[in-house]
Amino acid sequence: MRKPDYNRRVVVTGLGVVSPIGNDVTTAWSNLLNGVSGIGEITRFDASGYEQHVAGEVHDFEPTDWMDAKAVRRSESEMHFGVAAAKQAVADSGFEINDENRTEVGVVFGSGAGGQRLMIDSYATLRERGANRVPPTFIANSLVDSTSGMIAIETGAIGHNVCMVSACATGTHNVAEGAEAIRRGDCIAVISGSTEAPLIEVAHAGFGNMRGLGSPRPGEPLQTVSRPFDATRNGFVLGEGAGSLFLEDLELAKARGARIYAEVVGYGSAADGWDMIQPIEGGTGSARAMKMALDRRGVPADEVDLINPHGTSTPVGDAREAEAIWAVFGDRSAAARRSLAISATKSMTGHMMGAAGAFEAFASVMSVARQTIPGTINFRDFDPACDLWVVDETIEAPVRYALSNNIGLGGHNGAVIFKRYDGD
Repeated sequence: MRKPDYNRRVVVTGLGVVSPIGNDVTTAWSNLLNGVSGIGEITRFDASGYEQHVAGEVHDFEPTDWMDAKAVRRSESEMHFGVAAAKQAVADSGFEINDENRTEVGVVFGSGAGGQRLMIDSYATLRERGANRVPPTFIANSLVDSTSGMIAIETGAIGHNVCMVSACATGTHNVAEGAEAIRRGDCIAVISGSTEAPLIEVAHAGFGNMRGLGSPRPGEPLQTVSRPFDATRNGFVLGEGAGSLFLEDLELAKARGARIYAEVVGYGSAADGWDMIQPIEGGTGSARAMKMALDRRGVPADEVDLINPHGTSTPVGDAREAEAIWAVFGDRSAAARRSLAISATKSMTGHMMGAAGAFEAFASVMSVARQTIPGTINFRDFDPACDLWVVDETIEAPVRYALSNNIGLGGHNGAVIFKRYDGD
């Protein structure tokens, strides 16, 4: 274990993704740039009796490409997505995990809900077939931290291993906490990220009864259901998938000649302490998290060129987040200024719940690396309550710093900032 050094620089050298718009970095990034929606009719269960019947599903994914067949049978897609994204990120980094370094490679990888499908299926087995038919393996594979454990098994990374859980802010917290683990000296590298598979009927029913799920514009395609910050927004749509970022000590990454996507330079976390569902008035919790992320290592607020927001497309949530952005960045936030770009990628993926922050961190890192900002599809009608420059089509633009922001049920707020790396 190394001594803590809170000035230690941490960089992103590998990326991995499983999502409604692609199951690898190249495909997902291309679809983000081209405004391809991953929203479609639900196939995971019979949704014909529900008012809302669309979601962002992962397609053409084969879990045995990433895990042993026996392990696949004992687990579920939440774990499969996470392991696949993590393995992609390790491979993309070019980092070789071996017997000499494996105790110094950590896993900080979360899920908002864990293996709920396994729990439901095992309960059904209990009621229908009796207690002695309940699988003895279901508990170990359905915990919220099961994926972080399986990633260690599948990759050989046996250092610091934790699962941060903060509902829809889970991914943001895991990526940022992974970077902090390197600064603390716990690890030289971390497989960070998050995963979620929330497309189960009881969750759909619960969110529907919460009046949280949205509908497409009347008479328009179902792909318009997710329209963050638009005046006609009326709720979110569930999505599934995973994202992973391989993080390293900058000096070690340089020494091995690694490709560096971006540097991790800011992290903030704050609670609303207000309500289990609605964000606090004025978005003050989210504002505190963003301000903390700026202040932690002195990121100039006027050099943040891009925010990938929580932006779920709910009437209240988007308005509160806009207020938070204004509280931190002032009139740079105004749409008319065209100074602070908002790229709301949930417009294409839906809300991936615990996986959202990791996927959106991937999108933010790619924007910094490629100096390109994906457009927010479906944004058409300006809302004065959300006076932000919502970029509605992909543009090439300088991105010095990109901030990824997420807000979780229970009032969990997280923000992480990525900086363009141009060498030293």
